[in-house]
Amino acid sequence: MYTEEMKKSMAKVDENRENNTSYEPPRMTAEEKEALLAEYHPDYKKEEFSVLLTGENKGEKVPKELAALLLGKSRINADFDLSSPDYDVDVLVIGGGGAGASAAIEAHNTGASVMIVTKLRIGDANTMMAEGGIQAADKPNDSPAVHFTDAYGGGHFAAKKELLYKLVTEAPEAVKWLNDLGVEFDKREDGTMITTHGGGTSRKRMHAAKDYTGAEIMRTLRDEVLNRQIPVVDFTAAVELILDEEGKAAGAVLLNMETNALLTARAKTVVLATGGAGRLHYQGFPTSNHYGATADGLVLAYRAGAKLLYPDTLQYHPTGAAYPEQIFGALVTEKVRSLGAKLVNADGEVFIHPLETRDVSAASIIRECTKRGKGVKTVDGVGVWLDTPMIEKKNGEGTIEKRIPAMMRMFGEYGIDIRKEPILVYPTLHYQNGGVDINTQCETKVKNLYAAGEVVGGIHGRNRLMGNSLLDVIVFGRNAGRNAGKRAKETTAGKLTLKHIEEFEREAEKNGALSDIQSPMLLPDYAGKNK
Repeated sequence: MYTEEMKKSMAKVDENRENNTSYEPPRMTAEEKEALLAEYHPDYKKEEFSVLLTGENKGEKVPKELAALLLGKSRINADFDLSSPDYDVDVLVIGGGGAGASAAIEAHNTGASVMIVTKLRIGDANTMMAEGGIQAADKPNDSPAVHFTDAYGGGHFAAKKELLYKLVTEAPEAVKWLNDLGVEFDKREDGTMITTHGGGTSRKRMHAAKDYTGAEIMRTLRDEVLNRQIPVVDFTAAVELILDEEGKAAGAVLLNMETNALLTARAKTVVLATGGAGRLHYQGFPTSNHYGATADGLVLAYRAGAKLLYPDTLQYHPTGAAYPEQIFGALVTEKVRSLGAKLVNADGEVFIHPLETRDVSAASIIRECTKRGKGVKTVDGVGVWLDTPMIEKKNGEGTIEKRIPAMMRMFGEYGIDIRKEPILVYPTLHYQNGGVDINTQCETKVKNLYAAGEVVGGIHGRNRLMGNSLLDVIVFGRNAGRNAGKRAKETTAGKLTLKHIEEFEREAEKNGALSDIQSPMLLPDYAGKNK
């Protein structure tokens, strides 16, 4: 299954592993990191971005693919009939992942009537696919202050400090909340949680459920939503936000994905929890994201008048599967490196510290495969080795099966035993660092519109550390639901309107910026049916 060139390279990895088990390059200096990112990270490729000519972020750059959607044409007309809503609730939660489920649970706790709408099924989200863990500074040698320092530096000192403060200070309680709900975290015999390092962390604060942490969290949250009998409308996408005559969020126009029927949901408050954008495949990169990650929330919020923060920043996870082609782009959790696996080039050389931040690691891999010419060529691509056998050499036999069984199974399906063979990896589009701008109450610029999870920007700055995404969907999802529920009690929705669509498109057309693309995208068009 390997080419002769790949076999020769693998032999060099084996030889160097046996001869030098302890070597790893030192951490890069800040100056070295900035120079590396500027030359090799995709976010720095100016030609891949467009300047927005309309909306709250007018004059700012975003990826070309996103710009076309933000300035695209609505799927409905502004005169769509809103007089007879099909649903009428206090809090409408758009999105069925970790943030949406957390928001629904907490909104329900306020006594509000809550409904979740999700374009696939509840749980079909990036939360479900997260593997490595969730950060929380809950050990004696750690503190939220140290957690803050790690994350602030890892995000290039660009995070909104008040949001990051909230993230790290509420982290221990968030993990306790999940544990109390029934999440099966890895624990020692005495019941204390096992924690590990992640890239860019100075303390072991990664709590995990083997290497399917997100799936375990989502299972628990989904069960809680269903046990509370919170209504969930599956296979139903929000295609436009509804405002009232005062400009407050007051619901959404929904599309039944199976029948194409348009429906109306009226609400006193709306929580946007629509997730990421990996399926836009920025710059042609593969993605680790779930099928529905098409930036819908950014489009809906932007057209309604919300502001975006850092929409030009994406996270390319350094270790996406590069071989075999059947799993191209699939996530290889950072936990593999935290357990001792090292990044190795075609000559068997360890070329970067295994726990540098994700953007630095991704840029380093790209440099190795381009300028240095030390990538491992496959039949249809290139990558570098992730030396997984080093894990058991360092930690003992059985560690891989015990700590990262999902990784072992995924590659085992294709005849690759990661206990004995290194695996090939290359950066994969993973996370939307930028998104809707919110305050500490999870409020957007549009009154009564709240946002939480990956659709939000500013929490992590311009780069996110491992384990802080599962944390932010819980911390901010809970806060968004709680605040939306409280606000709903003091809110009366006025006359429903879609005038903002007409006004936005008129402005875009005036500026020569209106795209021919219909948006939101909803699902990726791999078959090319819409071209």
